[in-house]
Amino acid sequence: MMLRIRSRDGLERVSVDNPHSTVSQLKSLIQSQLQIPLHNQTLSTNQNLLLAKTHEDLLRFTDMSNLNTPLSALNLSHGSILFLSYEGERTVAGPPINPAGSFGRKMTVDDLIAKQMRVTRQENPHCELVSFDRDCASTFQHYVNEKLAFAVKRGGFMYGTVSEEGKVEVDFIYEPPQQGTEESLLLLRDPDEEKLVEAIALGLGMRKVGFIFTQTISQDKKDYTLSNKEVLQAAEFHSESGLNEWVTALVKLEVNEDGGADVHFEAFQISDMCIRLFKEGWFETEIGENDDPKLSKMKKDVVVGVKDIKEVDNDFFLAGGKNFRSSGPSIINVSH
Repeated sequence: MMLRIRSRDGLERVSVDNPHSTVSQLKSLIQSQLQIPLHNQTLSTNQNLLLAKTHEDLLRFTDMSNLNTPLSALNLSHGSILFLSYEGERTVAGPPINPAGSFGRKMTVDDLIAKQMRVTRQENPHCELVSFDRDCASTFQHYVNEKLAFAVKRGGFMYGTVSEEGKVEVDFIYEPPQQGTEESLLLLRDPDEEKLVEAIALGLGMRKVGFIFTQTISQDKKDYTLSNKEVLQAAEFHSESGLNEWVTALVKLEVNEDGGADVHFEAFQISDMCIRLFKEGWFETEIGENDDPKLSKMKKDVVVGVKDIKEVDNDFFLAGGKNFRSSGPSIINVSH
């Protein structure tokens, strides 16, 4: 049978004549066919082996550590894929490099990770609970409601404290100079003014803990939680903060069952994967008028489920979220 071996060098093949071969015999075949010494090989059926950085990381992959285990006991058959990590360098045989530069080129670990960037939902946020000072929340939403009628966007930075348990308490909101439209929000940030706000917060035992913004009435008719522009802006501020418990909160106006209007606060955390993609420059930052606002565009394919795609539903980048009415308890629970 033929087994496919995925390593940092790409995908290679090893022929196994005896279907009853053991892990030890397979390693010998890898040594003879791929020129990788036995003592340098770590094998696993788990693809995360290729992300291991240290010797301690490699020791966690034990499914093929017993050299006497038959390959049949690992459910391996013709065409199965195994993952191989090894130390040292070697020359990889292959056809001449074509103009695209793909065949025969030695792949690095970074190349492989780029081809396997997997976007999944983050089930557990770093912050489980957010509470707002009632006057702070009321002042922010009152201006947006009474003066702007939720017709244009408004935003600011939240300041407060983070407990050892990861609970965020918001005590005040700083609203920098800004320009808002129905679909976008531009903060005209003044470094000197922000330093002054930071100093005042520090003197009160507080720090910057999140970003808050409003969605307009027109946005409420659209099928998304956060738009692609809002995801980019939230990811930028979260990345800048360096705070794991950083909170992104949105405020919007919704019609209740009686036909009246209620102001809702929602809190989220941008997922760790979203922050990583933003820092590494995976996002397309130029958004066209005809682009679907509920999808974020990538510069390269990422894996979602079993598909390689360049447009990701924004909800994949949100960890948690629960509504509360501004007239009710000033608590936001950041969890499903």
